[in-house]
Amino acid sequence: MTVFGIGISYGIATLVAMFSGMPIAFALGAVAVVFMAIYMPGASLDTVTQNVYEEIASITLLSIPLFILKGAAIGRSRAGQDLYSALHAWLHRVPGGLGIANVFACALFAAMAGSSPATCSAIGSAGIPEMRKRGYSGGFAAGIIAAGGTLGILLPPSITMILFAVAAEQSLGRLFLAGIGPGLLLVTLFGIYAVFRFRKEYAAASAAYEATGETSAILKRDDFTMAERFSALPRVLPFVLLLTGVMVALYGGYATPSETAGLGGLLALFLIATIYSVWRPSALAPILKATVRESTMLMMIIGMSLLYSYVMSYLHISQSAAESIVAMQLPRWELLAAILVMVVILGFFLPPVSIILMTAPIILPPLRAAGFDIIWFGVVMTIVMEMGLIHPPVGLNIFVIRNVAPDIPLNEVIWGTLPFVLLMMVAVVILCFVPQISTAIPDILMGAEPGR
Repeated sequence: MTVFGIGISYGIATLVAMFSGMPIAFALGAVAVVFMAIYMPGASLDTVTQNVYEEIASITLLSIPLFILKGAAIGRSRAGQDLYSALHAWLHRVPGGLGIANVFACALFAAMAGSSPATCSAIGSAGIPEMRKRGYSGGFAAGIIAAGGTLGILLPPSITMILFAVAAEQSLGRLFLAGIGPGLLLVTLFGIYAVFRFRKEYAAASAAYEATGETSAILKRDDFTMAERFSALPRVLPFVLLLTGVMVALYGGYATPSETAGLGGLLALFLIATIYSVWRPSALAPILKATVRESTMLMMIIGMSLLYSYVMSYLHISQSAAESIVAMQLPRWELLAAILVMVVILGFFLPPVSIILMTAPIILPPLRAAGFDIIWFGVVMTIVMEMGLIHPPVGLNIFVIRNVAPDIPLNEVIWGTLPFVLLMMVAVVILCFVPQISTAIPDILMGAEPGR
């Protein structure tokens, strides 16, 4: 069979395995092993476990379970709710301040946890009830938390970016830094939309009150004294200092990503033990179980995805696909658009982890040949994958929100997230015209890369 035929059958087999309901890790592993048995030497099957082990035995990947531990420690304590409450106390006078507080809370929590679902769950459990109690629509409340949660895969320490750095063989520190500017851009766009949407809902509630006399909680304004504002800070500041310390250790060159992750995890456990008295085995058990569960799932997906990519490479599927894309001789921006559309389509069915590890061998060579900055592309690709977290059918954050607020109908959650999908598209366009938003910080702190 030709390489083209093998590639088509490989893709079809993958789709069949995915839609069978099999877990992603086992679906990818099963397809890879079957094609190894058919098209590769028989002795290759004896090396499956060795290949998987060698792929995941990376010092960079060691940081993943440690960052997950840090996120679980913060997410399963009251740290997220306290962070949200403090921001609300300080932003309540701003129109739509409650929505903006949720955006900032998601951004800060994402920077501490590095996980999108953890961010959605921690901030959503406090933010959605508070927004609804104050008259915000269910769709708006759900949408802003789901979208804010996506910042967990863009703002460092992003687990998704760790995997991209491994797959693309790029500097993790530079990639982390490159995500800060676009992350702030998205926070700004989300905040502007929160003000716009609040004004719209406030105007509708005012019109209804004038017409029918029916009042809405959105018309009422909260008020906090200065003493109440400052009283909300003591529990939040230690975690902000933790975030600052981790960033200084990582970007100051004082520690490797794995060492930084380990330090952050230990300090997070120390803080929740000190501030929230979470130190007994019964209190720590849910944190450790969540860490082991999520880490095992991710490492299985990583190992099987890398085995899947190895088989693709051995059978020359990825090389042939890359050569075919290059042979099309698309202009560089049309090439980028085609690749991003492919990522969007894959986002309908796959999580970011699988998309990166499955597509990197195919899409990176043509992009390098076209002269694109791979670090910049990693950030753009991450934003595009963020869209997949808040649109069906996978839409991981949508289902997290459904667990946090089961009384909000699914169609309201989906419609509430769509404006944020459009804002992410706007952010991608802005980054294409102004790439310095992403590249300036790493260039300033780490020096410009040769040839750029």
